[in-house]
Amino acid sequence: MGLSVVSICLFIAAFANFLAPTGYDVGDLINSRQNPSWAHPFGTDAVGRDYLSRILYATRTSIIVAGSVSAITFTVGITLGTLGGYLGGWVDQIVVRIIEIATGIPTLLVAMFIMGFLGHDMHNVIIALGMSGWVVETRITRGQFLAFREREFVIAAQAIGASRLRVCLRHIFPNIIPILAVLLAFQIPAVIFAEAGLSFLGLGIDEPVPSLGKMVSTSLGYVRVYWHMGLFPSLMIAIITMGFTFMGDGLRDALDPTMNRES
Repeated sequence: MGLSVVSICLFIAAFANFLAPTGYDVGDLINSRQNPSWAHPFGTDAVGRDYLSRILYATRTSIIVAGSVSAITFTVGITLGTLGGYLGGWVDQIVVRIIEIATGIPTLLVAMFIMGFLGHDMHNVIIALGMSGWVVETRITRGQFLAFREREFVIAAQAIGASRLRVCLRHIFPNIIPILAVLLAFQIPAVIFAEAGLSFLGLGIDEPVPSLGKMVSTSLGYVRVYWHMGLFPSLMIAIITMGFTFMGDGLRDALDPTMNRES
């Protein structure tokens, strides 16, 4: 189920231009705040923009932000975790101190500070969330390298003269890919929620680029009368996050040999 939902979301993100009835910034004040109808299945917003079109484009925004942020956090996290976990010694001590410092500062607070400094657009949201959300990846990668570097096959590879790079890439890293894949599936909905939270607080992506969180935020003044303005973007956030969460659960069940044996 999770994979099916994720596939649909990715399809929407890839082909939003073709699926959307209109552009995301095409408005008609005469038809502002219209309830759902045949002409506008999801209704219209305060300036007459088709809500279905904006939700489709906002889904693309969420997927792009989540994918880009995950690429940054995994690159930083895997690099630091590998250096600390495999090299050990003073390098590991530095990595541990960096993790401790980063853990003591709330991720959303760091992202809000960066957004306030850089400004509000999609690229800055990606930078802000990417530079503040790599701690979990670093911890997991470091822990896995600490465990695997003492395994017999790693010690044997070192004994026959394999370089550190070869040991990491050929003997350790392939064994932690399943864990990182599960982590990625859970990371994406967390990023989507974080981006929606920033947009809801007015610190995310500015108009006219559509954002699901921003759409929820702007609907607060109308939601008692125009229910569709808050319902549909909130529902889309829930669908995307649940899809990736269910996919993560499925990956974890499939890749965890202990759980497979118990079942």
